[in-house]
Amino acid sequence: MHSFSSYLLAYSNIPNSSLEVLLKLFTPRHFKKNDFYARAGEHAKKIGFLEEGIMRAYYQNDKGEEFNKLFFMNPSIVGPYSALITGETNKINIQWLTDGTLLEANFQDIIDLYPDNRSIESLNRKIAEDFFVKKEKREMSLVMFDAAERYAVFQKEFPELENNIAQYHIASYLGITPTQLSRIRAKKG
Repeated sequence: MHSFSSYLLAYSNIPNSSLEVLLKLFTPRHFKKNDFYARAGEHAKKIGFLEEGIMRAYYQNDKGEEFNKLFFMNPSIVGPYSALITGETNKINIQWLTDGTLLEANFQDIIDLYPDNRSIESLNRKIAEDFFVKKEKREMSLVMFDAAERYAVFQKEFPELENNIAQYHIASYLGITPTQLSRIRAKKG
């Protein structure tokens, strides 16, 4: 398991004084399986670092159908980032798939550190850029790869998830039905 400070230092050689100021903003919170960290329609204020557990981010259409967008495991920054940046209501739900713990801070408190701690602003930018690159690769795989190829990428990126979450969550993430996932798995096995 990665500690929060080692996760941050992997992105930037932030000075210890700035790192300490940033870390003081975060407090631990514990959650139970099926709890929500963020819900569509709410206003976002918090961001977290996932210490332990598994979460998913998903959209839900008017018919109640769910579409998994992301899975989060340690180490991950978690939050409805678009809503935090724009000030609009959340468009996404973030839900716990297991019991877990995260370190949480008010996002505005982090932004307020920028004028006196440029290294924190730079760190935030680098984390956002990394997230953007991963998001773009995911979107590309959805349109460029067939279902079996997407499944192979999933297995490589999330090797420990397959046996720890419901198969319908994996199928939704891959953009296929659970039946299609079963067929792909049968061919591989």
